[in-house]
Formats: sequence, C-alpha cells, structure tokens
Amino acid sequence: MKKRIILIAILIVSQLNYSQKTVKMVTEYGAKNRELQEVLSFENIGLETLNFESSEIKGKYYEINIKEYKNGKLIKTKSLFEGSDSEYFKIDSTFTSFKFFTKMENNILKTYLKGKRFGSRQEYFDLEEGNGKYVLKDFQGSKKFLNVPLNEEFPILAIITATKHKDGSGSYCEVAQSEISPEKFGEKFNIPHYFIISMQFK
Repeated sequence: MKKRIILIAILIVSQLNYSQKTVKMVTEYGAKNRELQEVLSFENIGLETLNFESSEIKGKYYEINIKEYKNGKLIKTKSLFEGSDSEYFKIDSTFTSFKFFTKMENNILKTYLKGKRFGSRQEYFDLEEGNGKYVLKDFQGSKKFLNVPLNEEFPILAIITATKHKDGSGSYCEVAQSEISPEKFGEKFNIPHYFIISMQFK
C-alpha cells in the first residue's frame, strides 16, 4: 500500500514538473534603426522580433498559426509555419528567434515570417475595417519578458482594433496587456474582428 502511494506521489510530481516547464519569451517592437522604422511606419508595416530561450527547446520544432475571430467566435485557423516536416528546422541551441511582419493595405492584411533558416509564404486575409484601424500588438507590454509554456500552445501576438470608450477615446494597449484570454477579446472589449498569432513547441 505504501509503495503504491509513493508511486502515485512520484507520478503526480513528475506530471507537475512536466506541465510547469516554461520558456523565456522576449518581444522587440520595430526596427532598431530609426530611419528604417520611419519607413516601416510610413508603409504601414508592423514588425515584431520574438526571442525564445530555454535549455528545453534544443532539439524541438515549432509551429505558428493565425486564428481569426469574428463577433467573439473563432472562424478560421491557418498555419503560417510548421517546422516538424523537416529535420532542417529543428532548433539546434537553447535560443531561437524569428521576425513577424504585417502590412495592411486596401483592406487586406499580409503576413510574413522570417527565421534563421526559413522564410514563410506570404498569407493574405480580408479586413473588416479600414486601413489604420488594425494594429500589431504583443502581450509583453512594459514587462522585460514573459514565461510561456513549453508543452502547450500559447498566444504571441495580436492584430486588433481599439476598444472604444464612452468619451470617444480608444485603446489598443488596454486590450493586449489586459491579461484577458485573447479568445475573449471580442466579448470583453467589444472588438468585432481580430487575429491572434499562436505558437507551440513540439
């Protein structure tokens, strides 16, 4: 009986350790060169660099998806990158990073990923509101980094419109840094249409 209890305890602790493993994620907005950033802003191009660091990611792959929400409901999920199709894309160190680009023009969203060993296809999505209404935002805000789960899918970026206040003002950061589950943005902040970019290590 005691052996059984000890075995169950070990299994529970092992499961907790497995589920609690995290990866350090640091997001960097825009280009480091000021003049280049001015050009990106002029062309309405969004850029986020995402950096991941952990001894646990070496030897793994990752997958990146974009999820589209309308009226609070998920209507479409599309793969932007899936690395496990080839050994070439296996992470070979304790650090990996990639850049995520967006361009919004003529009510069309264009996305592109650029990593150390790959460049993704350019993908296109229809926008519900005019250009300039949608903004690429990260979830890090004023924090230096975020800990994201190693063994689960997690959100990394959002493409959103602003939440509107009664006085006519609006806010993007209030939404992205709210710590509300991204799946609830539409319901909580009355945003009818938005996108969430998610990632998972495999």
